Amino acid sequence: MDWKEGHGAGPGLVQGQIPGQDQVVGGGEGPAPIPAGLEALYARCRSIYPDQLNPLQVTALVKYWLGGPDPLDYISMYANAGNPKLNIPAHWHYVSFGCSDLHGDGRVHEQTGPENPSGFGFELTMRLKREEGEKSPPTWPAAIMQALSKYVFQSESLLCVGDHVSWHCPLDNSESRVQHMLMGEDPQLGSVTTPNGSVQFVQIVGVTTEELRAAQHWNGVGVLDIIKRMPSAGGPWMVTDMRRGESIYELEPSVAEEVENGIENEGSNLSGVSARIAWAEAELGSMVPSSPQIPRTDLEQEPEASPRITHVESEQIKSTLQKGLMQGANKGCGNRGVQEGKPGSEIDAEGNIATTDSAELFVTRRLESVHLTINLESGALLPLALRGRLKHGRHFTFKSVVDIGAVTLVPPAVAGAFVDAACPYASRGPWLQIFIPDDFLPLMAADLADLADPEEVTLPTTFRWPNKKLTITVVAEEV
Repeated sequence: MDWKEGHGAGPGLVQGQIPGQDQVVGGGEGPAPIPAGLEALYARCRSIYPDQLNPLQVTALVKYWLGGPDPLDYISMYANAGNPKLNIPAHWHYVSFGCSDLHGDGRVHEQTGPENPSGFGFELTMRLKREEGEKSPPTWPAAIMQALSKYVFQSESLLCVGDHVSWHCPLDNSESRVQHMLMGEDPQLGSVTTPNGSVQFVQIVGVTTEELRAAQHWNGVGVLDIIKRMPSAGGPWMVTDMRRGESIYELEPSVAEEVENGIENEGSNLSGVSARIAWAEAELGSMVPSSPQIPRTDLEQEPEASPRITHVESEQIKSTLQKGLMQGANKGCGNRGVQEGKPGSEIDAEGNIATTDSAELFVTRRLESVHLTINLESGALLPLALRGRLKHGRHFTFKSVVDIGAVTLVPPAVAGAFVDAACPYASRGPWLQIFIPDDFLPLMAADLADLADPEEVTLPTTFRWPNKKLTITVVAEEV
């Protein structure tokens, strides 16, 4: 998933005080009870901020379970003094409440018990450097948290440590270079066990475009480790400074070699991205798309179902997609990109593809030729897919944001795929696999190398490999 737009505090958000034991609601005679899941999170915050028992809070005007648009019930905003000895500046600390199961009664999240993750298993936090003389915290981080949470609720895709979010806009709508986000573990709140299950506090860390690309081409955890050792980039508590004018490469030039070595030796942990992608089988001479634009899906809208399958099949394949490559080789969170696609498979510990029952609903169809059409932002990651993934024997997936389709590039080392050297192109319902043999990989990587610098690409541009019966057209983003 690629989020493109930042938003200021919008409708449905009001500033209020944290619900507490001293409050009476609905005209009752006693204090309003605090749900056990919510109280456990409040208790964790009180352990860090014992002198801020009633912090300023952003509250959803109409709660999500009552039909409101904002999934987060509350976002608390604490004043953190930092730690000068550790070069940690004073900052505002934002904490969300709502991605986990606060109520434990099924009104929002399925009840799973204390031994399992609570709700989605995480809450969001963010640390924003406090400007000199600033008396109250800005509310734009709360709007970003609501936007990210809304995506999580709509897509059921988790946000985990090491994930990244492409935002393509200064997070505070200023002129800042900080325009994207990485996800780290909150250094103070960590994780907590509640009566409704476990919750990890996942911290939003603002990063520059160069740092985002490093996370994509290598891994988010590695970039976060670099940020932690640089006070000017965020330091050990990963404090976002919207006035930061230098990337980690400018602050410490040796980082470039560190990242490059990581890519070369370890490859990328990003197993896929969401994309505006379409594919067709056609003769090479007629594979130029009729329109250079791929429809764009707004973050606020649900993806449309594929018109090629029935509603029942759509729901079954959607369920399969949600359990597939999104999990990566680790079958869970950590060391993966938030943009990962989710084709109809699951991945074992070695990264092999194991198709699930839902995927078997579709007959495997062999294709003689393939023409991919992909938007520039996602197409710019093709060199990464080849160099950082397939070269290391790992698959890479582009998950469509237009429908529920997916395209997976498969190297010979990945077992369990329904393509191979004898049948390099095949589809199973809306999922297309493309087999890339080892001897074709260097040529393909060289031909697509210019995409690594998307600003220099003239659009639309088409790459053809006639002997492989493969064509890729990269088109502009829809305005």
